[in-house]
Amino acid sequence: MQTPDINYLAVVLAVIASMVVGFVYYHPKVMGERWMKAIGHTDESVQGGSNAVYPMMIVASFVTAWVLAGATWLSHEFYGGSYLTNALVTAWILWLGFTAARVFVHDAFDPRKFAVTGHTVLNEFLVVTAMALAIGLLPPN
Repeated sequence: MQTPDINYLAVVLAVIASMVVGFVYYHPKVMGERWMKAIGHTDESVQGGSNAVYPMMIVASFVTAWVLAGATWLSHEFYGGSYLTNALVTAWILWLGFTAARVFVHDAFDPRKFAVTGHTVLNEFLVVTAMALAIGLLPPN
């Protein structure tokens, strides 16, 4: 069994890209205030978060980037063509099939219904696109 060839520099850059996207997306002047209103947060409740949030986000982003890098390699091995195109298409298919679809199911049972869904799926789409760019532009050797 062959294991995917992964460029770990690309994975680390993808993690950094996901943090930048999240920082910009949730900035109050971008989508942050709308998201806080939709989810029911206040300035005080956002500030009162756990110290474990950022390490947890970094680990989760690393896992996502690592899986995307492996899936991109598999896609490229199977289909050939541009590594960047394979990274983007793979990211968008995984986002649609695993992230967006599951968020819609989850939010159907949330008492807020779909008030936050658009924020979540858009942010995740932007994150996986940024990750795919980092991975696709730095293919493994």
